[in-house]
Amino acid sequence: MSHPPHTPDGAAPDPRESHRANLPLPPPEPVDPDLGPELAPGERPESQAPVLLAIALGGGLGAGIRYGATVLWPTPAGSFPWTILVVNVVGCAAMGVLMALLTEVWPKAPRLTRPFLGTGVLGGFTTFSTYAVDVQTLFDGGSPGRALGTLALTVAAALAAVAGASWLTRSAVRLGRAEGSLA
Repeated sequence: MSHPPHTPDGAAPDPRESHRANLPLPPPEPVDPDLGPELAPGERPESQAPVLLAIALGGGLGAGIRYGATVLWPTPAGSFPWTILVVNVVGCAAMGVLMALLTEVWPKAPRLTRPFLGTGVLGGFTTFSTYAVDVQTLFDGGSPGRALGTLALTVAAALAAVAGASWLTRSAVRLGRAEGSLA
């Protein structure tokens, strides 16, 4: 039978100050700034209705823009889904730019900026569910090469787009600050 660990003075350790192997606990996770300030004990959270409304309005706008892209550039049945690939890559690049600007240039942007533009507009614009359906449709239609190409290219291009756009934006901000054109 094992016994709980004790401190040198024989008292049981405070569970808030230690965990396995008596290592210190990690610091608490920061509160998402879109959700408002951290609450004091007994304090009621502010309403999330404005955040939900911002996401819904932005999502409708982004989905409408994506739909427009598919109408202007339709993908014929059985062909490579270029429109959805481009939509997802452009949306991921825009997310990289947005998040870099919000963290580097406008850290005190209004509370609803990120939910409206990021989760809403860009979340509604990008469509990884349609991407998955396109892959399945290509497999079912006897085009496994196109299906695997879509599967791999979309993920690789989307990750490269968000990372590259974020890096380029942060670099441009640093360069602008070094030259004195950005505060």
